[in-house]
This record gives sequence, structure tokens and C-alpha cells, in this order.
Amino acid sequence: MVNLKVKIGKMELKNPVMVASGTFGEEYGELIDINSLGAYVAKTITLEPRVGNPAPRIAETASGMLNSIGLENKGFEYFAKEKAPFLKKIRTAVVVSIAGDNASEFKELASRVSRLGYVDAIEVNLSCPNVKHGTRHGLIAQDEIATKDVIKAVKKASSVPVIAKLTPNVTDITKIALAAEDAGSDALLLVNTFFGMAVDIDTGKPRLGNITGGLSGPAIKPMVIKMVWETYKKVRIPVIGCGGIMDHKDAIEFMLCGARAIQVGTANFIYPEAALDIIDGIKRYMSEKKISDVRKLTGAIKL
Repeated sequence: MVNLKVKIGKMELKNPVMVASGTFGEEYGELIDINSLGAYVAKTITLEPRVGNPAPRIAETASGMLNSIGLENKGFEYFAKEKAPFLKKIRTAVVVSIAGDNASEFKELASRVSRLGYVDAIEVNLSCPNVKHGTRHGLIAQDEIATKDVIKAVKKASSVPVIAKLTPNVTDITKIALAAEDAGSDALLLVNTFFGMAVDIDTGKPRLGNITGGLSGPAIKPMVIKMVWETYKKVRIPVIGCGGIMDHKDAIEFMLCGARAIQVGTANFIYPEAALDIIDGIKRYMSEKKISDVRKLTGAIKL
């Protein structure tokens, strides 16, 4: 027997495998056992409905994909009413991703979400590459002060653990990570997507309606692992790795470099059972290596 349980703040996961926000919906329950996941992460919501970006919104690239959804969602009230029946019956951890234009919006949304009663943690999306935050130029997670302001506001309003989702589109991600930690974040999620662009050479036009989008998939994995490793060495709170994880080998690689848990994203679009296969693969690896507790993998890289 191997122990797969890990803790993110006061949230306990039955295993370290989560599904990334926006890549996995309740319809997947018709294909796999959602309760076997370490955590279900809901698609990012905002206080008010958002229409999102113009189509096309997705473009395939070499070893990855570009997306430019633009946080399309129907707002908190719709979420609270329509998603409650599904989320309440899930028998694993539920994480809700939130976004806003400023600290006050994040605070209000965090307060409402944490009062729902069935949410185990809040993921603070500081890093969507496809939206503009009010009059700000750039992403919240590209600015240490803005990151601190938002996380402090969310922490004051939330009764559940807070996970700061960071962007890779910075010179030094550890500075932003430390800012989030100093503001009280219970964990860090590394990372959201990289800025990217693709052009259709037959039409001469961008392949995304928003021109640019976020790159995910295997193409970004080596860069994200480096960021996880650098951040793990500098912070005291848990790091969750996300970026190009397609199988259990990828997941273990992230964990050896410092991730306490991981999120599966792009792989869900290709193979709905990816997360469950990763859980089974981690179990097999641990048995083969005679590792009794999955926590022993975190940061166990041999240098």
C-alpha cells in the first residue's frame, strides 16, 4: 500500500492529481469517475457575466495548443445556482477559480464563493493572458504589488485555502511567488499559459480571433518545471505544478522538482481518462521504487 494523500493548506487531497480550470467539465462524469481525482477545479468565474473573446478561440500548434477564451462565463449568480447540484455531490475536493479586474472584485467574489459551503479552496486566477484587467496594462501576476493587493484582499474574505495562479510571462517568477506568499497565499499554482501566436499562411490572418493567446501542452513543460524548481527552493508554501503534463512520468518529474500536487490540463482534451491514468501510474512508480508516501517525492531530485 502507498499513501497518496497530500495537503494544500488545510485542504486534504486523496491524491496529488487535480484537473486544471477550464479543461474539465461535469460532462466528463459520463466518461470517468470524477470522485477518483485529487481535486476538481471549476472553470474560472467572475462576478458578472463575460462574453469572452472573438472566434476562433483555439488553434493547434506543434506539441501544444493556443487558446483565447477570454474568461467567458455566466457570472457568479448563475454558477451558484446552476452548478451547485453537481458540485455538492462530488466526493472529492472542490476548487473554484475566480477572476476580477481589481482587488475589490476579487474580494467580493472570494467572499461569496467561500460561503457556498461546498468549496474546499479558491484558486485566484491572476494570470489569464487573454483579458485586460480594467485600465491595467499587463497581468496582475506580472506585478508584485498588484499580486499582493489581490491576495491580501482574497485572504481577508475567504474562509477556505487560497491558491495563487501565476503567469510564466515574467522575468523572475520567484519574485511574484514570494509576493503572493507574503500576502498570505496558502499555495502557488505554476503556471498559466505562455503568450503565443499563430498565423494561417494561406489567408495571411492570425489563427485566433484575439490575435494572440495562451500556449499550453507538452511544448511548455521543460520551462514550467524549471520555474517550479526555482520557486520551490525559495518559498515555504506548497507549489502545484501545471504545464504539459500528459502522463505519470511528467507528473513525477514535476514532483521531484518541488511540486506537492499537479494539475492536468491540455491532456484532458485529448484523452479524458488522462488524470486517472496518471494516478495509477504514480501508484505503480511508488510501488516499484518502494516509496511508501507520495510526499517523499516532492523536491527529491538528485543533484
